[in-house]
Amino acid sequence: MKQGRKIAVKNFVIYGLLLLIFSCCLVFTGCGTTTNYIVSIQQTNSENNVDTYTITYSDGTTSTFTVTNGKDGQDVSIMDIYENYKEIYGSELTYAEFLEKYLNIEQADNSLVINKCLQSSLKIYSEFTQTVTTSIWPYQTVSNQVAIYSGSGVIYKIDEDYTYIITNYHVIYNSNANADNGSNFARKVYVYLYGSEFEPVATSETDNLGYTVYNYGTYGVKCELVGGSVENDIAVLKASTTDLKAINSEIKEVTFAEDYYVGQTAIAIGNPEDEGISVTEGIVSVDNEYINLEIDGTVRQHRSIRIDTAIYNGSSGGGLFNAKGELIGITNAGDEEDQNVNYAIPLQIVKGTVENIMYYYNDNNEDTQNAYKIVLGVTVQTSNSKYVYDANSGYGKICETVTVSDITSGSIADTLGLEINDVIKSIYINTTEYAINQDFDISDAILQIRPNDNISIKYTRNDVEATTENYTISLDDLVNIK
Repeated sequence: MKQGRKIAVKNFVIYGLLLLIFSCCLVFTGCGTTTNYIVSIQQTNSENNVDTYTITYSDGTTSTFTVTNGKDGQDVSIMDIYENYKEIYGSELTYAEFLEKYLNIEQADNSLVINKCLQSSLKIYSEFTQTVTTSIWPYQTVSNQVAIYSGSGVIYKIDEDYTYIITNYHVIYNSNANADNGSNFARKVYVYLYGSEFEPVATSETDNLGYTVYNYGTYGVKCELVGGSVENDIAVLKASTTDLKAINSEIKEVTFAEDYYVGQTAIAIGNPEDEGISVTEGIVSVDNEYINLEIDGTVRQHRSIRIDTAIYNGSSGGGLFNAKGELIGITNAGDEEDQNVNYAIPLQIVKGTVENIMYYYNDNNEDTQNAYKIVLGVTVQTSNSKYVYDANSGYGKICETVTVSDITSGSIADTLGLEINDVIKSIYINTTEYAINQDFDISDAILQIRPNDNISIKYTRNDVEATTENYTISLDDLVNIK
């Protein structure tokens, strides 16, 4: 049992009931009049939202209790129970000793969570026109053809008119598309819900450009591009809510996690090898890593989560979920030489980029589209990198000191009065504080900035902490991150 992990990877939401059970049961070892004690606690049944747990005692007797998930109450971790036990009995047991002595809890399967996530998952087909070279020795044929690529997506938001879908930029962009494609973006995009899937079929018809017309079937719902960021490999599509709900009225929006950690369950749902929507499961191997990707002819570094969850061609754009069914990333790349090394765009970049795109899509300004960010005008260097463990949550993060190494004259950072060797502690956007524990926290925070926002920076200079004056962001401060 890993420290801080939720019991059976489930939410114990009837907090008072659970602690009452432990207050009554653990007294057998807290009191010197008996030697009876708890041997194990195991989940023995799960039906709808109700989980049944069986307590086995050292004398062979058992008792049960039920927990209703997702109802009134709060989450309880093993650590919470341990701390409550120490408070009641004044025990000097270490956390590891407590786990070994009292608990033998099997990890519950994630089938209930996965089935819920399938309501938010889609497969995607993007249609382009491109020149295809076919070689059959000694002949070589060059022809212009329709090229259809497969990918995956998740449902971000459902409005009365439109449903908005997250996928990868590279799923709907093709640097090799022909000029008559209209642009490098797909000329047609169709999505399919889980359980209502179809593969495009070539017909005998041709369009006005002479290309073969493909039939996407009755389950295919046509999409439009809302916006995207090649820098973050994120794109947002929209499809008719009426059309999607006519196929399945029970579609759901994804729920974003608050954070993710190394060792947590990582469930990928996508369309690998265009074989239909399927599920693979693993863990988060590395919480932050940089990989090189070429999407539009330019090689860029992309911050990524490394996972050992299996993904393949066609999985791009699919959701990466934790054991609660919350979205922690969007899968986008893999190591072709090692199937246990795959990658996803982290939660903070996905959420920040999508919200950014949606803001400028709805700002009633035809001149703004896709995503925008400010150029702070500061270069930083990091030092004192170390792993910081939080015993209360049972999780840890790598933290480092982020120090200003250069400032662009006349930039926002210069106007705010930052100086070389200042240590950046946090960025305030209006009244919200974003802690800077690693250098990439700056770029994550910048994704949240909109026109007319007030920003300030908390910093340490010569061991004295201070906060800059406010700076009001104008549209001229923002640059398009296509």
